[in-house]
Amino acid sequence: MMYVRNCLFYCAGSAPSIRYAAEALRRRGCDVASRPGADVTHLLLPVPSLESGGALRGGGDLSNLLAELPKNVTVFGGNLNTPLLTGCKTVDLLQDPLYLAENAAITAHCAVRIAMQRLPVTLQRCPVLVIGWGRIGKCLAALLRRMGAQVTVAARREHDRAMLSALGFASIEPNGLGYALMRYRVIFNTVPAPVLSEAQQVHCRPDCLKIDLASVQGIAGSDVIWARGLPGKDAPESSGELIARTVFRLAAAEVEI
Repeated sequence: MMYVRNCLFYCAGSAPSIRYAAEALRRRGCDVASRPGADVTHLLLPVPSLESGGALRGGGDLSNLLAELPKNVTVFGGNLNTPLLTGCKTVDLLQDPLYLAENAAITAHCAVRIAMQRLPVTLQRCPVLVIGWGRIGKCLAALLRRMGAQVTVAARREHDRAMLSALGFASIEPNGLGYALMRYRVIFNTVPAPVLSEAQQVHCRPDCLKIDLASVQGIAGSDVIWARGLPGKDAPESSGELIARTVFRLAAAEVEI
């Protein structure tokens, strides 16, 4: 095993995923401080790190935290757009392709678990619509098919629908859903934009389960499960392990290992 040397991490925040990340870093031989101090070299914040108003996600004051750390501390997190970090070296996990791909896979597993908890049927032969063919849509469609679901993917771009056909998925253009909505027992949305209005949903079957995974709700209505931030909420150990694995990889690239 490789060890990141000459580094002392401090993991900030009370989120379970951060606690698991700290444990995973220790298992990899990293030193993890129990409190902030002048000897800390790397600060790990929650992912995403900041609330809409700029406060540290999960509680705590970022400016007070930084005051207890050296000026040259390296900050790991997600969406680190704040003047408070000016002068710090920042590493945004939400810009790392491997992290984003693996996080999408965890999200897909969490979404399927939510569906299974609420459905009175199994996913075997269950007609499911996945709206969107981004990272989460790809992972979710593949997982659902492995579980035996009858998967259709709504994709806007023609070349995406062509690829879906080549991969053996049924596909549909989102603007052409209409009466086709009555086919599906479950609808997952992954697109962070309005995709299904309440008026359009009159065509859905009465027992249709609607789960929205997007950061901006795309399916309107009070009967929609808006499941944001699933990895950290529903699979904090998996999320923490992924955060630690990514931090370890990126830290190892900048220091002696």
